[in-house]
Amino acid sequence: MTRWVLASSNAGKLREFQHALAPVLQKWNLELINQSDLGVQSPDEPFNTFEENALVKARHASRITGLPALADDSGVCVKGLGGSPGVRSARYWGDALLESPRAHEYEEDFRVLSVDEANLKWLLLEIGHHQSSREWTESDAEYRAAIAFVRHHEDAQPIIVTGVWPGKIISTPRGEGGFGYDPIFLDPAVGLTAAEMTVAQKQSLSHRGRALRQLLEALAL
Repeated sequence: MTRWVLASSNAGKLREFQHALAPVLQKWNLELINQSDLGVQSPDEPFNTFEENALVKARHASRITGLPALADDSGVCVKGLGGSPGVRSARYWGDALLESPRAHEYEEDFRVLSVDEANLKWLLLEIGHHQSSREWTESDAEYRAAIAFVRHHEDAQPIIVTGVWPGKIISTPRGEGGFGYDPIFLDPAVGLTAAEMTVAQKQSLSHRGRALRQLLEALAL
């Protein structure tokens, strides 16, 4: 069985990719595995666009493993915060500790939280800090994703696709599924947060699902 590597260590993200790419995985007898299972560490993400960062990660994973590689770079962009956290979504709290004196007021409380929990909680605090009323309940936002696929690390014609999922950030987390900011990202059209959806529901609506469907088309399936 041929293997492709996903430039991620996130089990939830791997499940989403495996679900969405099932047709290609079955047709070509492929196994998709996380880079962390092969001992690959994530590279720096120096760029200000999701597309550039996704490509950096895909090339890095392919170079280290010698396998075709997929990578996504995604994040939540909150209108009231000027599009933040954006490409910094995965390191939002860590960057805040380096850049925001206000963050140190919460450092002790946040010490017991996971990275995802700390990022989510800091985002809620930041939205509240920038709202005219501290009693806010929701804020316009969108999830954005870019996915890059390279056949080898020097691939001169990488496939890069994007997807956007409009929604709202809510002040109270809901749901046990998903990862990242999913418990506070609400799709008003269905009345559910991303964390309340089944994998199939989320795949049909999400930024990553939309990008993955474009990837399937680009792979001529």
